[in-house]
Amino acid sequence: MSQQTKWSQFAVLISVFFFWGFVAASNDILIPVFREKLHLEAWQGQMISFAFYVAYTIGSLIYFLISKATGGDILNKLGYKNGIALGLFISALGTLLFYPAAESQSFLIMITGLFIVGLGFSLQQTAANPLAIVMGDPKTGSQRLSLAGGINNLGTTLGPVIVSLAIFGSVTGVKQVADIGAVKTPYLILGAAFLVVAVIFKFSPIPNKIEHNEEIELDLDKSSEVAAKPMPPHGNGKSALKYPQLWLGMIGIFIYVGVEVATASNLPQFMTEHLKDENGHAFPTESIAPWVSLYWASLMMGRWTSSVGAFGISAGVKSVLRFIMPYLAFGVFLLINKIANHDITPFYIYAGIIVALIIGDLLSKGNPARQLLIFSGFGMAGLIIGMLADGWVSVYAFTSVGLFCSTLWPCIFTLAIAGLGQRTNEGASFLIMMIMGGGFISLLQGWLAGPNVLGIQASFIVGVLCFAYLAFYAIRAKAILKTQGIDYDKLESSGGH
Repeated sequence: MSQQTKWSQFAVLISVFFFWGFVAASNDILIPVFREKLHLEAWQGQMISFAFYVAYTIGSLIYFLISKATGGDILNKLGYKNGIALGLFISALGTLLFYPAAESQSFLIMITGLFIVGLGFSLQQTAANPLAIVMGDPKTGSQRLSLAGGINNLGTTLGPVIVSLAIFGSVTGVKQVADIGAVKTPYLILGAAFLVVAVIFKFSPIPNKIEHNEEIELDLDKSSEVAAKPMPPHGNGKSALKYPQLWLGMIGIFIYVGVEVATASNLPQFMTEHLKDENGHAFPTESIAPWVSLYWASLMMGRWTSSVGAFGISAGVKSVLRFIMPYLAFGVFLLINKIANHDITPFYIYAGIIVALIIGDLLSKGNPARQLLIFSGFGMAGLIIGMLADGWVSVYAFTSVGLFCSTLWPCIFTLAIAGLGQRTNEGASFLIMMIMGGGFISLLQGWLAGPNVLGIQASFIVGVLCFAYLAFYAIRAKAILKTQGIDYDKLESSGGH
């Protein structure tokens, strides 16, 4: 691959990242609406997240089994861009089920549709993540992945707003009665978009093959390079699982996606139970969408910030952009919600909370283990404040978790595949399989949020425990990699940042 980033190809590729985010965040609007209209228990509502995220694991298992049965990796035979096109077609089939689901108000048909959409996303993810890394200089691969993640979170910011408008009516500001039947329109449009983009991918110049080197130069967020030893003692077996940094990282991905999704999907229930409107009634469901949008926009703020290194600009300009980018993303969020006719004045105070993201980014100095540790600590703090306080203080605290989840995926991914050599692809597929944590952990918190168990506010202890494990993994992975000759502290002291 050329050392120059192929921006025209990359622009086509990141369109699928947008779709993943749009659907994932829209689920958080569907949960309270279907709970209210179909009189579901809290854990039943979380089956929306469960069906969507478990589809990633089922899809990965299908991929693995077919690859074994045919004697070779599917994408190596089918091609990477062809694989993404096929994944888009599968997801489009899933969106078709939203029509009968909306017409009959069938919860089962809807989550089946989401499951099929997730199956398609699983194949897309398997192909698109490595493509994002190799489309240019390998030293800026993780920054390109962060940039793609930032586009993903543009989708997560727009998704709740658009789906909420479809369900609750126009942008006139007049309170509307929720119409589940209206949910079919945005998803059918989304399905049509999947098909259009699938055709674009099929005829695009995006690479269909990826060449893998035996010895991998690990690309660290905002760093130069580390040459990993190709075969440390732990890796002489036949499986990538012989590497402890990988299987501990698999748990880390499961935990990370779990806390990210569970916090967002349980936020609406907290708001309806703990907040009142101006008339003293429970906070209306139709007013929750901007807050869900803010949560996912918080991830966009962090990822736009960490993607600065993907561009060929001077170190001084990069330093300035690390302060500008999170507020630029915040401005996009405000603009989207202003256009949707939402009152954005309650969000102005969030500009002060964003400072914590900037501080964490500066303290991490591009070291993935340190960033994982710092941001996990901040995430725990946000959840604990939310549990001990109440009302709007808790809402801001829970929402801030999005800021601290923002860069954890590339941190965990980088640490987990470090030093795997030829087994990097195998390890990456195992990591993507663990996205199912978004389903299981949100379901667990939904059960604990029941009035006869812990209640919604205390249920956020699940997220605290998740961040505690991620902090442990940051410390443990750093020690493991040192024994294999990979030392991020030496990289930093030699000027990698």
